[in-house]
Amino acid sequence: MTRASLDKQPADVAAMFDGTAERYDLLNTLMTGGQDRRWRRAVVKAVDARPGERILDLAAGTGTSSVPFAEAGADTVACDFSLGMLRVGTRRQAGVRRLGFVAGDALRLPFADDSFDAVTISFGLRNVADTGRALRELRRVAKPGGRLLVCEVSHPPNALLAFGHKAHLRYGLPLLARVSSNPDSYTYLAESTLAWPEQATLARRIQAAGWDAVRWRDLTFGVAALHHAVNPG
Repeated sequence: MTRASLDKQPADVAAMFDGTAERYDLLNTLMTGGQDRRWRRAVVKAVDARPGERILDLAAGTGTSSVPFAEAGADTVACDFSLGMLRVGTRRQAGVRRLGFVAGDALRLPFADDSFDAVTISFGLRNVADTGRALRELRRVAKPGGRLLVCEVSHPPNALLAFGHKAHLRYGLPLLARVSSNPDSYTYLAESTLAWPEQATLARRIQAAGWDAVRWRDLTFGVAALHHAVNPG
């Protein structure tokens, strides 16, 4: 499997996720000690999808994160640039109504302007080569007044918790990698998490991309964070 590096060349990152598609959801659960499910429930609540709305779930992977929006009655698009992920997702979610899968690059989204009532990306923004451009693309396809929800790894503000979190990433994940069939995935995800900016810096990047009313709240003491924003139009 291709080893993706922190320069985030799209082909390398896509190949890595293609290689881990079948076990991607399990990988997330192992990495987070099961907290990923709790975080995804927080995203569902924050998006507050409603019947008749159109929702874009970017970097949706196998579509696990997209299903609750469709079940709430929203027409939901699960978009990802990994064809391996999309193949697994279309098979697993075949019976879910109002859910479609689309191959797309976060830097050149294949959607018209003002297409979606809400746009969301969970644990995928740090895998994009140009964060600002991706956030501007999400704003382009969001309707005026449309909602943005970004759920991403973050950094605990408490110094002791931050130390333990970094130790887990630097030493705990490599131990998991030794017994994994996808060791490169663990290494890349640990490195990309350590390199990701803290909450306030990400909020400034979201605002710089043209979003308004930017705010965030920590999840699990800041191990992850949920950023909200609105497209001013």
